[in-house]
Amino acid sequence: MSNNQQQALKIAVVGHTNTGKTSLLRTLSRDKSFGEVSAMPSTTRHVQVVRMGVGDEVIVELFDTPGLEEAIALLDALDAQKDVNYRDGPVQIEALLGDSEASVRFEQEAKVLRQLLVSDAAVYVIDVRDPVLPKYRDEIAILSRCGKPLLPLLNFVSVSNTHEKQWRDALAQLGLHVVVSFDTVAPALDGEAIFYEKLATLLDARGKRLAVLMANHRDDAALRNKSACSLIAELLLDVATCKVTYAEGEISSGSALQEFNDRVRKREQSCVDAMLGLYHFTRDDLNASTLPFNEGQWRDDLFDPSTLTALGLNLGGGAAAGAAAGFGVDLMLGGASLGTGAAVGALMGGGLQTLRRFGRRVGSQLNQTIQGAVLNRQFLRVDDKILQVLLTRQLLLLSALQKRGHAAIRQVQVDNAVLEQLWQGEIEQAVGVIRPFTAWSSLYQPLQWSAEREAKVKSIADLLARKLQTLGALQD
Repeated sequence: MSNNQQQALKIAVVGHTNTGKTSLLRTLSRDKSFGEVSAMPSTTRHVQVVRMGVGDEVIVELFDTPGLEEAIALLDALDAQKDVNYRDGPVQIEALLGDSEASVRFEQEAKVLRQLLVSDAAVYVIDVRDPVLPKYRDEIAILSRCGKPLLPLLNFVSVSNTHEKQWRDALAQLGLHVVVSFDTVAPALDGEAIFYEKLATLLDARGKRLAVLMANHRDDAALRNKSACSLIAELLLDVATCKVTYAEGEISSGSALQEFNDRVRKREQSCVDAMLGLYHFTRDDLNASTLPFNEGQWRDDLFDPSTLTALGLNLGGGAAAGAAAGFGVDLMLGGASLGTGAAVGALMGGGLQTLRRFGRRVGSQLNQTIQGAVLNRQFLRVDDKILQVLLTRQLLLLSALQKRGHAAIRQVQVDNAVLEQLWQGEIEQAVGVIRPFTAWSSLYQPLQWSAEREAKVKSIADLLARKLQTLGALQD
C-alpha cells in the first residue's frame, strides 16, 4: 500500500441490511458500477472499498460492509462473555472476534466489527422509512463498543411518511447528537458538503483533510455545470441558426422535411448522450428512471404537437397552425416567413384549402406571396416553440442529473409557469439575435471555427447557468 493510502482516513459504512450503504458509496464516488444494489437482503457479502482523493493523494477510504442482521443475539453474546472487562467495549469486541465459534455464528457481523476496529470512524446508515425498532438500538449499542466516532446518516428522507423525527429523538437519547440527512437516491445539491462537514466534526484535527476533498468536489461540480450549459448552448445555437434552402417543389414531397426533422432529433440526442457521459451515467440509467425516456431517448417526439402540450407550453399564432399540422418548422417562400410548418402541412396535405383552415393570417400571407411573384426558393428552419421545447427538455435533464444519486433517478416536476419563464426574456432575445447567422449551424455543413460563434456560445451558456439556478429556486 502506498504512503498516500496509509495516511488516508478510513471510514466504515455500516448499518442494517438493505438500508442503502452501497447506494451511498455509489453516489459519493459517482460510480454507479460500484458494488451491487438490490432489494434483496444481504446483497453485500464482503467488505469493499472506495478510495477518494485529489490527484494522486488518497484522502479518504470508504469501506462498504455487509448488513447487520443478528444484533439482538450478538449483544446477548457480548454481555454473556466471562472474564472480560465489561467496561471496555473494544476488549469485548476483540474477545468475541477471537472466539472461533462466535465468529462463525456471527460471520457477517464479524466482518463489520473487524473493519470498524481498524477504521477512524463509522457512518451508520438508517432507512428512515423503518420505525425505530429494538434491533436497531442494539446495533448502535454494539457499534458504540468499538470505541470509534459514529455518524448516523438518515437515508430516504425525501419520501413521504418517514420516521425521521422519531429517529432523531432516539439517537439523541443514545448520545448521538451529530446526525446527517442524506438521500442516496435524490441527494440535495449541498448534501455531500454537509455530509463531509458533519464527518469532519467527529474526526477533530484529522477531519480538516476532508475540506481539501470537498473543495475539489465543488470545483468539479462547477466545471460539470459549466460544461453542461455549454453543451446545451451549442445545441440551441446549432438548431436555431439552421436554415436550409430548397428549389421550388422539393419540400412538398415530404422527404426534405423528414430529413430536416431527423437531423434535429439526432442533434438533440447527441446532447443528451454527452450530458450523460459528463455526469457518468448511461442510457440504461434513463431507461430505469421515471423521466420521459425510452431506450435512452426522449419518449415524446420533439415535433409532435402533444409534446408542447405535455410541457404546458401555450400555442398561439403561427405556432398553433404549425402544431395542428404536425410540423415544427418554418416554411419560407421567397423570403417571406409563414410561421412554423403551416404551409408545409398544406403542401403535403392537399393544397391551399388545407392551409386556410389553420388561420386566416397565414393563408392570406401565402396568397399575397403567390400573387406577387413566381417563387423559386423555399427554406426550412425550426420554429421558436420547438426551440423552447428543445431548451426546456435539456434543462430538465440537467437539473435531474445534478440531483441524482448514482443509485436511481426521480422525475423532476416543474410548474408550467416555470417552463415559460425559462424561455421568455433573455433567452428568447438571444435566439432572435443568432437566427441570421446560418453559417454557425453544423446540421448540414462542417462547422468552421469562429471567434464570434465561440463568444456567443459562451454568453448563452452563462445565461443558461443563471436560468438553471432560477429553475432550482423555483422548484424548491
